[in-house]
Amino acid sequence: MSTLSLAAAAAAPPDAVPWRTDARVMALVGLAHGSSHFGHLLLPPLFPLLMLEFGLSFTEVGLLMTVFFAVSGLGQATSGFVVDRFGARPVLFASLLLFMGAALLASQANSYTTLLWVAALAGLGNASFHPVDFSILNQRISSSRLGHAYSVHGISGNLGWALAPVFLVGWSMWLDWRSAYLAAAGLYLLVFLLLLWQRQHLKSEVLRRPAGAPAGNDLAFLRHSVIWWCFAFFLLTTLMLGVVQNYSASILKALHGVSLEAATLTLSAYMVCGALGMLVGGFVATQARRTDQVVGASMGAGALLLLLAASGWLGGTGTMLLLAATGFAVGIAAPSRDLLIKQATPKGATGRVYGTVYSGLDVGFAIAPLIFGVFMDRGWYAATLAGAALVLLLSIGVALGVGRRSLGRSPAAAGP
Repeated sequence: MSTLSLAAAAAAPPDAVPWRTDARVMALVGLAHGSSHFGHLLLPPLFPLLMLEFGLSFTEVGLLMTVFFAVSGLGQATSGFVVDRFGARPVLFASLLLFMGAALLASQANSYTTLLWVAALAGLGNASFHPVDFSILNQRISSSRLGHAYSVHGISGNLGWALAPVFLVGWSMWLDWRSAYLAAAGLYLLVFLLLLWQRQHLKSEVLRRPAGAPAGNDLAFLRHSVIWWCFAFFLLTTLMLGVVQNYSASILKALHGVSLEAATLTLSAYMVCGALGMLVGGFVATQARRTDQVVGASMGAGALLLLLAASGWLGGTGTMLLLAATGFAVGIAAPSRDLLIKQATPKGATGRVYGTVYSGLDVGFAIAPLIFGVFMDRGWYAATLAGAALVLLLSIGVALGVGRRSLGRSPAAAGP
């Protein structure tokens, strides 16, 4: 099995690295991660406008996200091997260019078929980010600061989600939706140029497989059942998140008469509160003795908040507040979740493990529109939120199962 290492890390104890150095890497990787999450919402915030423009149903726009995450999931599992073999940095740059191309194509869309191609291109761009991000973080960040690094990583993703609706809807209302996508392409170009300028901080080094070593060893990590439990956890939690991202605005409008602008801000509030939860979760993860229990408790709280939102008892404003609070509860779990995965990662297989595990995220996002798009088309708006709460409850048992099946190594010893 190939082994990843940094010469700098070998020369000095990990904790001897200055905070400023670690913080720079955290910020750059966080910017990349935020860009990928912005791309997740390249289409959904403008679904209402695209549905009017092209005469689409909820199921048809949901299929756009199914295509996005199907391509991303297949690509993510594969890209982990590419990252382990060739390094993270060139793959990251290619992914940013793919996102920029998707935004440019969206600005010129004249049919539903073109939108399907936009979804596929953006999905391909999204495929490599988690193997890339965690390969860089696990190599370059001091072991005692990994909990905080994962927190920053999660926060930046949520901020990317929070920015996308405000950015795209804002540009659309100022000019039109085509101009919004041109502006998004420009944003990706700026991010690409900044990361290219700071590229020396994004390098991941790779030690080649020894001559004569069987290639089949690269797949040995798949024999660990904990990897598939991690995959299942991501699948379930992103089924819930797919509902919030794709349909929360339409649910709020249908059940409570909330305006598109206010509903869009609610989605952004969910993401911002999720980021705050991740900030808290970074400190919790570094202190917790059982990270699986932290994850389970956070998911349980989020499920209860979603069930209360589905009841509609608190009206439009109350439901919006409950959705935002759900983001905070789920956000607390994120750093502990990433530490769980690191503990389950065999040495030298970071890209492959994170590519496989995080492809569960893509599968969940791909399936969510196929299930809940049908609910929405039938007018089962409250049932859509309740279904999201149910899958979040199921994820609690899976998180505890990951904890029981972990390889039992500490984050510091788990290797890159």
